[in-house]
Amino acid sequence: MENIHPIFDRLVQRPDRERLLQQQSKVLWLTGLSGSGKSTIAQYLERRLHNEGFLAQVLDGDNIRSGINNNLGFGEADRIENIRRIAEIAKLYLNSGIITINSFISPTIAIRQSVKNIVGAGDFLEIFIDAPLEVCEQRDVKGLYAKARKGEIRDFTGIDAPYEAPADPDLVLRTDELDISEAVDKLYGFLLQHIQLKEEI
Repeated sequence: MENIHPIFDRLVQRPDRERLLQQQSKVLWLTGLSGSGKSTIAQYLERRLHNEGFLAQVLDGDNIRSGINNNLGFGEADRIENIRRIAEIAKLYLNSGIITINSFISPTIAIRQSVKNIVGAGDFLEIFIDAPLEVCEQRDVKGLYAKARKGEIRDFTGIDAPYEAPADPDLVLRTDELDISEAVDKLYGFLLQHIQLKEEI
């Protein structure tokens, strides 16, 4: 590390990028069980933000693990490293003035706290996509719960590995009670207060 010399202070700064984009960048962290609706909400929210003139980027398991994290497995150490790298990527987007919508199970309070520590508490918005396990199993669009029940997938969150719900999330979306448009409307309305650029006095 002694040969690393960061030049962040000599680069264009985040406030300058935010003024260019006319938005405040934030890191949204959508957490919840597989099948709770995280990825669908992320995709619809990204499109809504785009249509409203905001620049946003979705990060989720499929686009991350097919690229920068394609060398990681699903053991505990690799899962922790997976989330650490995602947090660092989200922080780069944050400093570029871009809103990132992160969709990851991230099953423990500790692992989500590690993301918050990397990103910074003031820029991290934890969104709990809440749906009962039985509802997520009924959806099971990828067939993962069925495989986990048969023992074909080990350490599957919600079956033989625990999920720790957020203690104090910034927003809870009950996707067993809201349809996709209602959930996205609620999330967009919440987010708007955080991403609208404040006028300088």
